[in-house]
Amino acid sequence: MPITSRSTRALLKPGTKLMGMVKAFSYGSGSFEIANLLQFHGVDYLAVAYADEGVELRRAGITMPIMVMNPEPSTFDAILQWNLEPEIYSMHLLSQLEEEIRAANKTNYPVHIKLDTGMHRLGFEKKDIPELARQLKEHGYFQVKSIFSHLAGSEDPKMDKFTKKQGDLFREMSAELQKSLGYPIIRHISNSSGIHRHPDLQFDMVRLGIGMYGVDSSPEMQAKLKNVSTLKTTVAQVKKLAPGETVGYGGKWTAKVPSVIATVRIGYADGYSRKLSNGRGKMFIRGKLAPVAGVIAMDMLMLDVTLIPDVKEGDVVIVFGEDLPVQLLAAWGETIPYEILTGISQRVKRIYFQE
Repeated sequence: MPITSRSTRALLKPGTKLMGMVKAFSYGSGSFEIANLLQFHGVDYLAVAYADEGVELRRAGITMPIMVMNPEPSTFDAILQWNLEPEIYSMHLLSQLEEEIRAANKTNYPVHIKLDTGMHRLGFEKKDIPELARQLKEHGYFQVKSIFSHLAGSEDPKMDKFTKKQGDLFREMSAELQKSLGYPIIRHISNSSGIHRHPDLQFDMVRLGIGMYGVDSSPEMQAKLKNVSTLKTTVAQVKKLAPGETVGYGGKWTAKVPSVIATVRIGYADGYSRKLSNGRGKMFIRGKLAPVAGVIAMDMLMLDVTLIPDVKEGDVVIVFGEDLPVQLLAAWGETIPYEILTGISQRVKRIYFQE
């Protein structure tokens, strides 16, 4: 299991279940590899965004429960075939799934009910609960495995009042639905930052997302986590430039003094944003930071290594990792670590190490 989960488990109340988020190629880390590790270590649930992600895991041998967070009616047949458990967030979607279950001659099919507690993205509202309960009970087509919602700002102290309001509404709505259905149902609302910032919202299960990959918005929690992933590349070629010579498309970078430029094997097609062009982004090479020179291309970019002696072809370049946190790279690119991690192209080779 990723090392980060040990720190998380220490924060959980006894008996609290754990759902591992493996959507978006496990935040760029590799769907099956992470899912297989979580299954081996006894995590209670996995969550994917789309049905095809769940089908891929089933084909690869993952047998544990998988929740699909964005099910589409066109994928309901695959969901039923591969025993995936869809999130239901509207009466229309519920009716469409019921038709599919009826046609497949199934009953008590596992589903997860999404409640809207203030984020206003997906989910049933409080006024929907009585009709929702009636529809769920009417023909016995469904078995509700969990009731859940999504915190909008669990990491932000400025939103603590709103987070409490969300928790109170979730507690009220889920209790009403559970009472109507008359059987035990797992409840969950807390995400990675909510686990340690709002322990009162752990309920029956928590969803561990980016925290599982070694990233947390809290400096205190971050200090307890270990780096999980490192993105590396290598130097393809080194060139010496005279003052006045330019680098890259459009000649956007000009050598002001005799300079040394290292071309490295990574570009925006690999997930390294063009926003990091012309010095905004930096990479670690021979123990020092080298700024990006010129505009980032599809498959390559150039680094100014003038002040770093002895750079040569084949040298390892760290894009992010232990010495260059992904949070810093995200700050340079005016984005968040989630976007950096999930944006790493699948053409980038993944190599896994396990202690």
